[in-house]
Amino acid sequence: MKALPVLKRAQSISIACSRRHISSRESAKAAISPDPESLLSFHWDTVPPTSKQRRHAEQFFLRQAPKILYSSSTFLNVPKGKVPEVAFLGRSNVGKSSLLNRLTGKNICHTSRNPGRTKTMNFFAVGGEDEEGSPGRLTVLDMPGYGHKSRTEWGEEIMKYLVGRRQLSRAFVLVDTMHGLKRSDEALLQALRENAISHQVILSKVDRLLFPNNQKASKQLLERHAGNLQERAGSISTHLDALDVEGPKPLGEILACSTTASLERGHFLGINNLRWSILAATGLHEVRRQPPAVTSTLESLGPKPATGEVSF
Repeated sequence: MKALPVLKRAQSISIACSRRHISSRESAKAAISPDPESLLSFHWDTVPPTSKQRRHAEQFFLRQAPKILYSSSTFLNVPKGKVPEVAFLGRSNVGKSSLLNRLTGKNICHTSRNPGRTKTMNFFAVGGEDEEGSPGRLTVLDMPGYGHKSRTEWGEEIMKYLVGRRQLSRAFVLVDTMHGLKRSDEALLQALRENAISHQVILSKVDRLLFPNNQKASKQLLERHAGNLQERAGSISTHLDALDVEGPKPLGEILACSTTASLERGHFLGINNLRWSILAATGLHEVRRQPPAVTSTLESLGPKPATGEVSF
């Protein structure tokens, strides 16, 4: 068996997956890392975030409570926006609404065991007001689910938004970790490629693979089953790479998340990795440093401190 290379950056260790060299039949060795989050992200075109970057992303999403902006069943009635947007899509009951609640730190989306609960495109402001007075520096969009209990007209309006929305920075497509890609997932991913829409695959409900039979989450179990997760991510990337579709492929990064499992109170698995990926997609991953206030006339005559943007 050929072990996959391990990509390191600062204190974060991630498993680098190659689309061309991973097949569904190959097993992979789990990389044992002092940082469990690194076992939940797979990168071949990007660099995994450091612990400092993940903390920055968490602060961005939690510094202020998200705000409900508006809901619409048709793209024609969606107001124009000034800030970057990201959209979340997935099959009915893939865990999309629960994931958005964890992402924003508030129960902004209705959750239900019954598929098809989300019937409109719902827009939420995140990150607090920006310099121009917008209610959020980022807009997160919850889309109706496709597949079981979905409707044809929902799919039509969703595609109108994805193709016509200039502010859209990336579409995040949720795939159930245990079930893998379904035909409806492939149909959406093909449409995204054909229309040159930036998109990324997110594995949801990863706790069912890492902690089977409702076992309590632990670092030991995570490390024990990390190889299974790596193989699952590699199989999906290889399958998508083999699709005979024109257009840009998904971002070379697959993240796995859980809305129920955590190793540290309040920090659910993979959520901060996803937060950072959103900030990177929208250009909000940079921190702006403000110059210190001038406190006296004498100080104002001296050298002025340097200002600018600093990337993590």
